[in-house]
Amino acid sequence: MSEDQPPQTAPIVHTAETDAEALVAETSEGTQELQPRTLTESAELLRERGAVLRLPDGGVLDSADIDVEITDDETMIINMGPQHPSTHGVLRIMMELDGETVLRSKPIIGYLHTGMEKTGEELTYVQGGTNVTRMDYLAPLFNELVFALATEALLEVEVPERATWIRMLLTELNRVSSHLLWMATNGMDLGAVSMMIYGFREREMVLDFFEKTTGLRMNHNFIRPGGVAADLPDGWQEDVNEILHVIPGRLDEYDDLLTGQPIFRERTQGVGVLTAEEAVALGATGPILRSTGVAWDLRRDMPYMFYDQLEFDVVVGSYGDAFDRYAIRLNEIRESLRIIAQIVERMPEGDYRIQDKKVTPPPRRRIDESMEALIHHFKIFTEGFKVPEGEVYVGVETPRGEIGCYLVSDGSPKPYRLHIRDASFVNLQSLPIMMRGGLVADAVAVISSVDPVMGGVDR
Repeated sequence: MSEDQPPQTAPIVHTAETDAEALVAETSEGTQELQPRTLTESAELLRERGAVLRLPDGGVLDSADIDVEITDDETMIINMGPQHPSTHGVLRIMMELDGETVLRSKPIIGYLHTGMEKTGEELTYVQGGTNVTRMDYLAPLFNELVFALATEALLEVEVPERATWIRMLLTELNRVSSHLLWMATNGMDLGAVSMMIYGFREREMVLDFFEKTTGLRMNHNFIRPGGVAADLPDGWQEDVNEILHVIPGRLDEYDDLLTGQPIFRERTQGVGVLTAEEAVALGATGPILRSTGVAWDLRRDMPYMFYDQLEFDVVVGSYGDAFDRYAIRLNEIRESLRIIAQIVERMPEGDYRIQDKKVTPPPRRRIDESMEALIHHFKIFTEGFKVPEGEVYVGVETPRGEIGCYLVSDGSPKPYRLHIRDASFVNLQSLPIMMRGGLVADAVAVISSVDPVMGGVDR
């Protein structure tokens, strides 16, 4: 053999088995995945069962507490998603099955990861609204609201009353549109195809109003630090009153269609049960927590904006199952409509944003008349405004629970640290508890009852 020639190696033999192993290795999510029972320690089995719940100081996991009954030595691990239509986005659920019974399950996330929090640290506070609004894309106005409130807390500014009432009007309408979409998709998941049509039909009324007010149906960037982008359009009262007139009657139709329907009750009653202790320990909020009987709603219990001036009820359940979560969302639409009616009556006159040239841009007409106005406009949208050093956490109640914004400022026009506490991300922890011991068919109902939005999970 010549010295210039490379040494010969054995040829690689491709078989179906080696190709399959290579494919699994390429697509593996590593330790995030659910491992076979034989490769899983007893403490891990207990943790997947529910020992993620907080333990008292010195508490010890006891593997003897694991009471999973296996009728056969062979169980099967399957994937549901991330392309499954009933996982409500790119959510992957790994399940260990004994026949059709779910022994263990594990949510695998990260397929939609967009790095919005890190992106937010490279955008000015003026630009931040365009970023956060795309997180929970079914409740974009809440994302904008919590970011604006956190920024305003650092700035120590108080927005005009009209701006606050406009924010409340839009976010409550957004709560209605989000719950209507859930009613539609939940009906489809459980076989009530007509509910899909009706839910989208009513949601269109709200989105039409959003488009008229903000210019967009979603991802509005309308609620901004200092107020809102523009005043309400002419005729807004008539548009909102039409929504208040039409939707209550449609909700009664939903009630007749689903609430007493035997098949719907069979699919939801006693399915995905969560106790109050488990919900609190897992940090669950929103309809999931309230379905267990815990009457916790930030609008009432930690009031922000002017919610303490309004009359509304916090809807709670008793059993913590999928049916309770359905009933809560149906009645929360009614409560939101009740709130909206009060907002329409109490909407004051005045400015829709603070008159601070360093924070909000001048009116469009002033730019053509004043060089100073043109300079302020240019500097706000190119450099942004500086926010005093400090850190703050602000939480608000979204359709899915508490969304929080943790903001750290180093005195520059950009956040030093931005972190969003998204309700969908935290609520996903409850899936393994809800699904354990149920059937594969129940997994669809359970996932739907959580109402996860993956834009908020994989932000």
